[in-house]
Amino acid sequence: MLRIICFIAFLFVGSVLFAQFRGNRSIMQNMPSMSSSGGTFKDTLLHRTGLEDSATILYRYLDTVKFNTLDSSVSDFYKRWPVPWTNVFLGNTGSATKSYLFTPLLKAGWDHGFHSYDAYIPDLYDTKFYNSTRPYSQLAYILGPKGEQNINVLHTQNYRRNLSFTFRFNLINAPGIFKNQKTNHSNLHFNTWYTGKKKRYNAFFIVSSAKIGATENGGITDLSLMDNTASYGDRFNLPTNLGGSNYKSNSFLSSTIYTGNKYQLTNLLFRHHYDVGKKDSVVTDSSVTYLFYPRFRFQHTVQFNTYTFEYADVNIDTAGYRKLYNLTNLPSKLGIKDYWQTFTNEAAIYSYPDIKNQLQFLKVAAAYQTLHADFGTNQPSFTNAFVNGEYRNKTKNKKWDMELAGTLYLAGFNGGDYSVIASLKRLIGQKLGSLTLSFQNVNRSPSVIHDDMSNFKKFNIGNTSFNKENITVASAMYELPQQRLVLGAKYFIAGNYIYFADYTTADQEATLFNVLQLQLQKQFRIHKHWNWYTEIYLQQTTPNAPVHLPLVLTRNRFAYEGLFFKTLSLSTGVEMRYHTPYKADGFSPVLGQFFLQNQTTVKNLPDVAAYVHFRVRTFYLFLRAENLNTIQFTPNIGFFNNNMATPLQPTPGYFLRFGVYWGFIN
Repeated sequence: MLRIICFIAFLFVGSVLFAQFRGNRSIMQNMPSMSSSGGTFKDTLLHRTGLEDSATILYRYLDTVKFNTLDSSVSDFYKRWPVPWTNVFLGNTGSATKSYLFTPLLKAGWDHGFHSYDAYIPDLYDTKFYNSTRPYSQLAYILGPKGEQNINVLHTQNYRRNLSFTFRFNLINAPGIFKNQKTNHSNLHFNTWYTGKKKRYNAFFIVSSAKIGATENGGITDLSLMDNTASYGDRFNLPTNLGGSNYKSNSFLSSTIYTGNKYQLTNLLFRHHYDVGKKDSVVTDSSVTYLFYPRFRFQHTVQFNTYTFEYADVNIDTAGYRKLYNLTNLPSKLGIKDYWQTFTNEAAIYSYPDIKNQLQFLKVAAAYQTLHADFGTNQPSFTNAFVNGEYRNKTKNKKWDMELAGTLYLAGFNGGDYSVIASLKRLIGQKLGSLTLSFQNVNRSPSVIHDDMSNFKKFNIGNTSFNKENITVASAMYELPQQRLVLGAKYFIAGNYIYFADYTTADQEATLFNVLQLQLQKQFRIHKHWNWYTEIYLQQTTPNAPVHLPLVLTRNRFAYEGLFFKTLSLSTGVEMRYHTPYKADGFSPVLGQFFLQNQTTVKNLPDVAAYVHFRVRTFYLFLRAENLNTIQFTPNIGFFNNNMATPLQPTPGYFLRFGVYWGFIN
């Protein structure tokens, strides 16, 4: 691994030096394209305004050309929270999550199969590449119940006009409301972006590391004990299925995971490209601004990833494993671990048919991937060869936005996998909004957690001769910004769907089934400063489909908000989330997987929170009193009426969450 890291770093440094040495070559800045009016560092970044306490900060993503500004809104807490409001979690910040909505995995090719903690692991392709006229830092600290802490640090700056770097660190440490539920996650991320002097050459480098630590308790042993508030008013005293009855500590100072899942992921990506086309420049009294219009682009990307998935238990509770997994004669300690290493090398060529419209391009690419695994006594290796292509076109009048993309695995471990995506967006009019139609079809191999070679097959005792999954999604979305209205619909068709049927058994549904999902988002202006935000999802599945979903999922916010005293942006009110009763999935701690269950229907009250969010310049403060719905008055007054995340795992009672975000211009 060290040799590969050094090799990629050498490639990056060498490429930068090469581009600087060949100063006579004109360089284009963006992937996949940029017009003459939108170079890497726009004019607002190249020329200072003279305001010493101000800065222009923009960012873009790896596979886009659009620059974005920092989000300064305060109305929605979930924009700055890792778990979306549409997800259920196992009762503690940092615990496993899944969406209430039907969200199958739409990814062709190799997949490890461990996705219950994806919300806490940043996606490599969501990396933000910043441009800033001055160094910028952001510090965030959120304090929750029982000493729960969330820390976020961001720093970005341009070392030169054409060289920027960004560092980010995230930490979640949550002792938990319930016993044996501690979580400890951390993410380190560094990325840099170099653009040559004349905008023909660009280089991007990303390195990130994520550590996931989550103690698993397997749920409450006897849910009737929750009604005994005299003895179990402190929910931490409730006995759990896993973790041992002697485990008492819920200190935020401890990060040790005695019973649970420990994942570690490392990602490195290096991409560079060189453009051939037409050069131009704008000369002023003090400087020369180079412009470039590419006809062709030659791009090379290398990506290296490592994945470690481990379940360990140094405090075996034999009764819990007997109850959940029907296992006896267990050793005093339990450890299961899989390790994977992937390396992908891709070469691509871009063509720009219209030099005056750099948002129209055609891409063709080919890639070779190597896969290495370590299962202790078995260390197999595999390869994949695949091709992909893409066509995008955003017309000059900005009325049409088209995309067609496809990937096909020609040979190797995932040979025969493919993915096809088509999207068409039409701006009907400024008053009539826009309509987007899209289609996606994915044919994918079963995740490797289902393969016999995985050490987790000791607990995943289901079938291993699964066929390829095939998922089709057709969707439409109508957006009417003037009315603050969004209407959407998705129609899923699933074939050979793979799922977990219980704590240990994976199964496959050979019969096709479908899921219809409808969406509505609307902001109502009730009064000058009063707003009502509503979001509603309706879901309907084929009878006997191997998925259970709430018929209705909704969130409503009633807020008093506005700009006061010129600098105070305020949003305060009440937020409610509700889903109709349904047979919520269970959770298998050892496998880290949610599974289908047909015995228990979860009927929850609406989650209710009161909040105050405000911003003064670059200082944000969030104060939230959550789970007010859990209050009860008999036999003892208190917040004991917990909702349920799964049939065995309750969510917390009332708690207060306090958060501060502060941006600094250095």
